[in-house]
Amino acid sequence: MSEKAELIAKMLELQKKFIAYEHENGLSMDEYYTAAEGHPLHNYREEFAELAIKVNSIAHEEKGSQRFY
Repeated sequence: MSEKAELIAKMLELQKKFIAYEHENGLSMDEYYTAAEGHPLHNYREEFAELAIKVNSIAHEEKGSQRFY
């Protein structure tokens, strides 16, 4: 499995856990943006964003294009 595929698999796993949590417990804005340490969503946004940036960078490398910020 390529690095990009592994990263996408991790993103999908995080997304499944997020959706399962939301369906079972509901979701407040505080939980989503500032979940405390030990909470199932702690660092979810940061981790997901980091993986997405890595996937995006790999895709640009594969196509020979540049990522603009």
